[in-house]
Amino acid sequence: MSVIQTVLAVDVLPDGAIEAAATFYRDYISRIEALVGQGGAAIVIVLPHAEADHDDWRRALARDLGRKHAPIRVNVVGAADPEATEALVDYLGGAPGVTGQYCPAHG
Repeated sequence: MSVIQTVLAVDVLPDGAIEAAATFYRDYISRIEALVGQGGAAIVIVLPHAEADHDDWRRALARDLGRKHAPIRVNVVGAADPEATEALVDYLGGAPGVTGQYCPAHG
């Protein structure tokens, strides 16, 4: 059973992990807070593909937002493959027990 899920797609971030994290927090956290305020059961943040050195800040983002906004579920998907990304977003829409997770979408 799917729930009301909002998807926030971030198309471009810098290549460096520190710069990408700084850009994300500067440009997108206020948007996420506004989405939480609109209600709904879940938010999925889709980030562009990045190298493994981005995994730590992405995991922390997912974990911290998931904890902060419970019972609204917040998850993060790393979009390496379009079909895998779509499948993960669909899965998360019907997974009421999953929150605070970073899910890289590899093909």
